[in-house]
Amino acid sequence: MTAGLKFRALSLMIARVRTAFRALQHRNLRLFFAGHGVSLVGTWMQQVAMSWLVYRLTDSELLLGVIAFAGQFPGLLMAPFAGALVDRWDRHRMVVVAQTLLMIQASILAGLVITGRVEVWHLITLAIVSGLVNGADIPARQSLLVRLVGGTQDLPNAIALNSSMFNAARLVGPAVAGVLIGWVGEGPVFVLNALSYVAVLGALLAIRLPPERRVASGAVLAHIREGFTYAFGHPPTRDMLILFAGVSLVGVPYVVLLPAFARDVLGGDARTLGLLTSCAGLGAFMGALTLAARDSLAGIGRLVVRATAALGVVLVAFAASRSFWLSASLLVLSGFALMLATASVNTVIQTLVSDEMRGRIVSLYAMAFIGVTPIGSLAGGALATRIGAPFTVALGGLGCVALAVAFGPRLGHLGEALRVHDTGSGVLPEVASGLQTASELRPRT
Repeated sequence: MTAGLKFRALSLMIARVRTAFRALQHRNLRLFFAGHGVSLVGTWMQQVAMSWLVYRLTDSELLLGVIAFAGQFPGLLMAPFAGALVDRWDRHRMVVVAQTLLMIQASILAGLVITGRVEVWHLITLAIVSGLVNGADIPARQSLLVRLVGGTQDLPNAIALNSSMFNAARLVGPAVAGVLIGWVGEGPVFVLNALSYVAVLGALLAIRLPPERRVASGAVLAHIREGFTYAFGHPPTRDMLILFAGVSLVGVPYVVLLPAFARDVLGGDARTLGLLTSCAGLGAFMGALTLAARDSLAGIGRLVVRATAALGVVLVAFAASRSFWLSASLLVLSGFALMLATASVNTVIQTLVSDEMRGRIVSLYAMAFIGVTPIGSLAGGALATRIGAPFTVALGGLGCVALAVAFGPRLGHLGEALRVHDTGSGVLPEVASGLQTASELRPRT
């Protein structure tokens, strides 16, 4: 390779890196990522410790599903109201309050475990509290991103980087938790998670944003109805939400059954569970960085469909594996595919939606994840007690393939639909050129 070609390749690489991290030029986003990243590591540590504690105490796949259900299903009930409130209240303030409540919940859980007084009903009750708070926190936090980057220009990149941060924590947290559980037990892991909220609260308080003008009148139920009408009258948003809900129902719940795979299928311990969870996080981190490096939304519909199909195939292979290293490798692929699908859906939805509707539409995205996933987790846990975890995960994988086949024709041309310049909808200028009219993309009322 000549010196000129080497220089050109290096220049292209530098440009690609700048594209991937361009949203970090915003101070507020850097602060948020720094604090929330620390907190997310603690959250993933707690998730592994919670799963291992429940399975150690009960030996029940069903209770693994029950805990997951209790921690996420309340979000399905809370999210529509939270979405309406996000479009009426200050989003930054809502996130601060939510994170404070989560710190209190984590502290109570840590105290119960450290003192040896914890019982399964404590875990279920505190999981419900966490689910209710997260039902408000997730729409507010996702909607806050657009303010942290000062508009929609860098929003898709911020969403992808936010997913990268989430999954970098998913890579580190479970591995650390697995080691700590084997060394000192679950208690200190819960304590570290409670302390991690200090970082995110400090970062949120250091963020400086101009006053936010919110709608202060109107019935909340009417605002919720407007959100549903907006989303389901808009075919691309509707199809994305339905596909995402389907993947959350049949594909995502394999994570809940990982303790059974770690101990009963692969013959391991808490460290095995931590490594398996980290492998899924590694794949998701790679997927998020792949999305961050994209400079347009061209072909994103086909990407979502292919990623969903790939997730299904990988889950079937994972269910059949009895080798730790093969299983770990397949979980990397599953995390990669799942991240490509879910973060792409989030990007499309937030790109299409107008800012005054953002909280309500993002709350529907949250419902499709934190609301539908626990239903799948509960069903998966119950089914695993009858037919075993491997067969349950294999059925979920086949369900993902079926979803990809069903939605492929409807989402295959979504990238072209996004090439529309509509300043009211928030579509990025760089993907605007117009294969459809703006009226074709507006919600039908």
